[in-house]
Amino acid sequence: MVILIKVLQLLLSLSILVIIHEFGHFAAAKIFKTRVEKFYLFFNPWFSIFKFKYKGTEYGMGWLPLGGYVKISGMIDESMDKEQMKLPAQPWEFRSKPAWQRLIIMLGGVTMNVVLAIVIYIGLLTYFGEEYLPTQQVNKYGVSVDSLAYKMGFRDGDRIVNIGGKQVQNFQKIPMEILLNEAHTAVVIRNHDSVTINFPQGSLNEMLRSRKESYFLLPRIPFIAGSFGKNSAAEAAGIKLNDTILGFNGVYIKYFTAFRDSIQKYKNQKIDVIVKRGADTLNIPVQLGKDGYLGLYAKSDLNDFFKFDQKKYSFGEAIPAGFVRTWQGIDNYLKQLRLIFSPKVKAYENVGGFITIGSIFPAEWHWESFWRLTAFLSIMLAILNILPIPALDGGHVLFLIYEIVARRKPSDKFLEYAQVVGMIILFSLLIFANGNDILRLFRH
Repeated sequence: MVILIKVLQLLLSLSILVIIHEFGHFAAAKIFKTRVEKFYLFFNPWFSIFKFKYKGTEYGMGWLPLGGYVKISGMIDESMDKEQMKLPAQPWEFRSKPAWQRLIIMLGGVTMNVVLAIVIYIGLLTYFGEEYLPTQQVNKYGVSVDSLAYKMGFRDGDRIVNIGGKQVQNFQKIPMEILLNEAHTAVVIRNHDSVTINFPQGSLNEMLRSRKESYFLLPRIPFIAGSFGKNSAAEAAGIKLNDTILGFNGVYIKYFTAFRDSIQKYKNQKIDVIVKRGADTLNIPVQLGKDGYLGLYAKSDLNDFFKFDQKKYSFGEAIPAGFVRTWQGIDNYLKQLRLIFSPKVKAYENVGGFITIGSIFPAEWHWESFWRLTAFLSIMLAILNILPIPALDGGHVLFLIYEIVARRKPSDKFLEYAQVVGMIILFSLLIFANGNDILRLFRH
């Protein structure tokens, strides 16, 4: 069921993005009275799921969910319609239009994806506002680290001062701050001393590899009894919900993760758990089982421990904030692309395809998360499409800019060959990215 929900969210998001992107080309073409022969969601080799014709344009839905397309008359595109190009140019064809009009038509898709991201962010900020956990709040108790963060030099209880010399207000953005800015150091307060952490070589690549399997840094929280597990040793011993667990066997360990890890040495043994209940401090004997756990879950709602920063936006306030958020998204994604070519990070080893994209959607339908991810994917689609690769919008834009500057068009034969080369590059990248996904499935 989880996989189905993720797949449905991915397909809905991609459908929205493709329709909006292709509508950008479609609308610009119509403005300049250029004939659009087809407008398709998904590709339709051999057959279509459905199609109909309206005012000279065939609208339809293909069966191969790898994108979508518009077929504009008189344009060398993925359809490779060479026969049409052999005929004399007609006034309604793309090739008959001035270069500046063709440039606007080709930029229409990317433009609409950026506009979509802006509109989504305006809507999200108006409806939900924004909320984040300040790093300063997390520093009340310090961080809890996983094996990767430990290997990088972080320790339980560290209080984050800066990452790569920059203070990060939003705690959840610390991993991305490390990656996108290729930070090599962090400064923390540890046992009242300032400590500079120098990340070992290869750390950033390991962060990319770890993906969801690693929580990296989490806020450290006191151990307050939230719920009991099945056949709970803690419940049987008399521990009650909302008790604060302070430690065991005379040793005070008041944080959940540290307590959980420490009692693993006492499997099948009896321990005296130190509990605070109201104004009383109790020692409660608990017989651990062979798994070495209390069978007790800690309260995990961070709102019980920290004060989140919240901001509400009026519609008027959300408009400029939506533009800013979109620009930040563009800047961050450009930094992510840069990592692919970084010899130190080797992000190309972790490039993913549809499985990776689908996995970022939540396991249950959550509209705020869905729209945030759709805005991110819209920015991603815009940037990838504007790359100067033949067969992408950016390739067509590159040739049009050349035409405007040189005052002569590349030959149709050159454009045909460029289209073929571009499609080979794109299919190679598609195979590489999805191949990485498949290899990761076998590794896990």
